Amino acid sequence: MKEKIASNPVVWGCLIFIAGAALASYTGNRVIAYLTANPQLTLPEVRTQTPVIYFFIAVIVVGLILFLIPIARLKLVFRILFSVLWAWGLFVTLVLALPSAITAVVIAIAGGLFWFISPRVWLHNLLLLIALASVGAVFGTMLSPWQIMILLGVVSVYDVVAVRFGYMMWMAKKLSDTDSLPAFIIHKSGSGWNLNLKHKDARKMIAGEAGEREFSILGGGDIGFPLILMVSVLDESGFAGSLIVAAFALAGLIGAYAIQRLFLKGKPMPALPPIALASLMGLLVVKFVMSQA
Repeated sequence: MKEKIASNPVVWGCLIFIAGAALASYTGNRVIAYLTANPQLTLPEVRTQTPVIYFFIAVIVVGLILFLIPIARLKLVFRILFSVLWAWGLFVTLVLALPSAITAVVIAIAGGLFWFISPRVWLHNLLLLIALASVGAVFGTMLSPWQIMILLGVVSVYDVVAVRFGYMMWMAKKLSDTDSLPAFIIHKSGSGWNLNLKHKDARKMIAGEAGEREFSILGGGDIGFPLILMVSVLDESGFAGSLIVAAFALAGLIGAYAIQRLFLKGKPMPALPPIALASLMGLLVVKFVMSQA
């Protein structure tokens, strides 16, 4: 029984979200405190449509690259890009927590290089979580909650369309062939957490029919977008407001798993729509209920 719970993707998905929310809250608080202590630093004003445009440009560019260029030629490029992203995430989190920026740089570079040399599943998940928390801390202080909700709504529509027409799974398969997948990998057995993504067995994480796969995949965006919203609410409404939004987003994630299990029988599920809807409900509670209390 305990073994089933330990390998349950719902349990791991919730744990990943809770850990990400805690780390994003900590790092976000540090960023907010730093900006408050240095009022001479002004954040750039971001129009609502800007992140939406950038998102679709990134989707189109990545799709074209994966379609036009052989995977064999992309492996090194993507591995370098992901290593840089992991190092950046580590640096943002550590530079605000450690007394020495040099120490933060050294650890960040070491983390990125370690993943580049030996991308174990557990290390991949850990570095992705830290990177998403850092993204949430940085962009959550640059965008308002309503701007992020609009972005969440647009991306949710894209998520439905991409899953419905197979584009999401096609992109996931292509990226997994580069040993670089922007998603959390949840293995059904304890030994799988130490699997090297370079190994041919790692391809099994998205191969096979539903229910036969050795891995469950949780998209990075399903965790990252709610973290950005949570930090933005933290900046505007304090910890209580961010906690409410995080709780609703977590409920949305659990709802996505429930829909996938009960109605889709394990088939690919666009998780972001229920997460976005639940996050909107949480934001409405913060804005119109908590503010009146």
